[in-house]
Amino acid sequence: MSKEVNVIDGPPEDLGEKKNATVVQEHPKADRDSPGEPEEDHSDDSRESDTTYVNGHPVIRDGFDVSKFLISVRDDGDPALTFRSIVLGSVFTALSSVITMLYVFKPTYMQVSFVFLQLLVYCFGEAWAYVTPSPEKFKSRWIRNILKFLNFGQPFGIKEHVVAALIASSGNNGLNGVEVYAVERLFYDKNVNALTAVLGTFSMCLCGFVLAGVLRPLIVYPAEMVYWSTLPQVVLFQNLHFDRHANRERLRKFGWALLFAAVWEVFPAYIITWFGGLSVFCLASMGASTSTRTIFSTIFGGASSNEGLGLLNFSLDWQYIQSTYLSLPFKQQFNTWIGYVVWYIAMLGLYYGNAWNAKDFPFMSSSLFHSNGTVLSTTSMLDDQGIIDQEKLAEVGIPHLTSSTVWGFFSQNLAIGALISHVILFSGKDMIQAWKQARNRTQPDIHYQAMLKYKEVPMWWYWVLLVLCFVAGVVVTTKGDTTLPVWGYIVSLLLGAFIAPFSCILYGLNGSGVSTNQISKMVAGAVHPGRPLANLYFACWSHQVILLAVNLANWLKVGQYTKVPHRVMFGTQIYGTLLGAALNYVVMTTVVTSQREILLDPIGNSVWSGSTLQGFNSQAITWSLAKDMYGLNGRYVIVPLGILIGFFFPVIHWFLNRAYPRLKELPLNTTFIFVTSGLRYYGNTSWIWSSIAVGVFSQVWLRRRKPKIYNKYNYLIGAGLDGGSQVVIFVLSFAVFGASGQERPFPAWWGAPKDTNPDHCI
Repeated sequence: MSKEVNVIDGPPEDLGEKKNATVVQEHPKADRDSPGEPEEDHSDDSRESDTTYVNGHPVIRDGFDVSKFLISVRDDGDPALTFRSIVLGSVFTALSSVITMLYVFKPTYMQVSFVFLQLLVYCFGEAWAYVTPSPEKFKSRWIRNILKFLNFGQPFGIKEHVVAALIASSGNNGLNGVEVYAVERLFYDKNVNALTAVLGTFSMCLCGFVLAGVLRPLIVYPAEMVYWSTLPQVVLFQNLHFDRHANRERLRKFGWALLFAAVWEVFPAYIITWFGGLSVFCLASMGASTSTRTIFSTIFGGASSNEGLGLLNFSLDWQYIQSTYLSLPFKQQFNTWIGYVVWYIAMLGLYYGNAWNAKDFPFMSSSLFHSNGTVLSTTSMLDDQGIIDQEKLAEVGIPHLTSSTVWGFFSQNLAIGALISHVILFSGKDMIQAWKQARNRTQPDIHYQAMLKYKEVPMWWYWVLLVLCFVAGVVVTTKGDTTLPVWGYIVSLLLGAFIAPFSCILYGLNGSGVSTNQISKMVAGAVHPGRPLANLYFACWSHQVILLAVNLANWLKVGQYTKVPHRVMFGTQIYGTLLGAALNYVVMTTVVTSQREILLDPIGNSVWSGSTLQGFNSQAITWSLAKDMYGLNGRYVIVPLGILIGFFFPVIHWFLNRAYPRLKELPLNTTFIFVTSGLRYYGNTSWIWSSIAVGVFSQVWLRRRKPKIYNKYNYLIGAGLDGGSQVVIFVLSFAVFGASGQERPFPAWWGAPKDTNPDHCI
């Protein structure tokens, strides 16, 4: 059958503007029959005729192309739930959850790279198969059975690999609940009792799973729900197991990248901290007056927490840069870059325009302040139950926020409003069609059809889990010291259930989402005025419903691509989530106890920072005073109005697209622009320009000019760099940074200054 195709001999044009997701990949047409390659399907010749080829390789533009050309439909029927997969998953859950919890107390929050976990699991899984004796060498039947159960001498299959890696990655699903306990310890001098810790963690960790189960036809089954940020991992899973002859070269490159990052990370993190922020402007201002240096630090400084905007400040510290911008599609990064431009203008304009008396407070900080600029202690306005005491409040006054915090809150609300209208207008019709197809089992995606032979998870499993989580939450709210009534707990779950579908759809289509925690805090403040602790718990439960729905849907999609049975995915995700939450809790208590003073400091330092937890607490306090701070007569009334304002931007965008169809070629997404424009209102910022440089190199140059190298090594090298830097930070945190209680700073010198910021701004 003849086909008409577009053939491009040179670099491919960036075609991501035409669809909801952007990936340009090579897929050798001549090698279609090689192991692991999806079989060519001619069932949709109309789509085939639209395919663009680069040197004989199809360009991946959307979810249908991903299913057809990029991801293999191959299913070898190998076992998924084994002793080896559970053991490896458990071991690496410990690694990922501990490192991620440590980054909660760092100037910039990061998570362990999934590709790094994936490759570590693979190495250990292969070693397990290689060094253990084969059962066939033994004559005794019971010995053979035991060794087979232990997977000794058995090949390490793709499904085992997927299960172990996903268990490890799900270990951070309960992180938000543990962060609430950390805030209680730091700012309310309360140690969570055992009942609240156990039942609360169980309820918060799993409360969103049922929603992902109900919404599977909408957020998992359709081909367009690709979850682009995890697509590299799916490709790597299949390459490692379906194309084994190339593994030695891949793993060698990965090992060298990991070793290089591990050795290098010691320098910017410990010995030469100046490498964490290279700024020509900061160096040029060293001999200037204090006032000039202060301005330069505000604009160009960013190596320390809450120092400044980090404009043209480049970091060589990979622990903050990370490989995120090696994998996010061009369309996503394009909107991010626009958001940063808005962020620079807004932050500087508000501060130097003295909005809300901004100059009376630090340029960047997530703490609360008195009107004279001194830090306000949250306990100074609370009674013994953690409730706002009106008499104490009258003495200390209504808290003040920095202009950076106000902008951060406002932009988050803009993004939430834009999220709802954007999904309805730009994805509504497709989602309705997908629901109908799944209900009739006519979803055309070949991977969905291939999974029909496996037993689905009965809905009653999800409902039983929901009942258990709900009851545990009721016990916590009635018996625990949360100040949150049962009816408020129910409202929090309902709010999360309303927002979750929008977040799941946006994330599935674009590979990135929106932080919706702000709307949870707003509603909590409205229904529970004067109760900051109640606000924390309300927002946590509500946000966890959204977060876990997104996470589980993401992993269910990975399972669909790799043909892991539905019931195995369900059970192992629950196990990994609970195990990781327990480990998060242990690390949290250790760090909060040993680094309490620096975590309470509104500035922090280049190693430890309480900015993340301070931000949580500041929002809880301020939203518990919603009427006074954000009401019609409040100082920050613009913040809640952000949701309404943000809602109309996609509406305007949609009408402009209809009036001027050529605008559709521009990959604008106002939701992501708003997210980026206020996401960095505290913390370390020197890595931003480095991440932009990485993104331009990877997505604009390497992907288009050297697609073969991009497809083969882009994600692999990024994973090695992530892994090496994160392992070293894990070791340094306990060895020299004081996570275990004993700090051993490197001797001060010009490259690692003690009394000034690492980038030598004031």
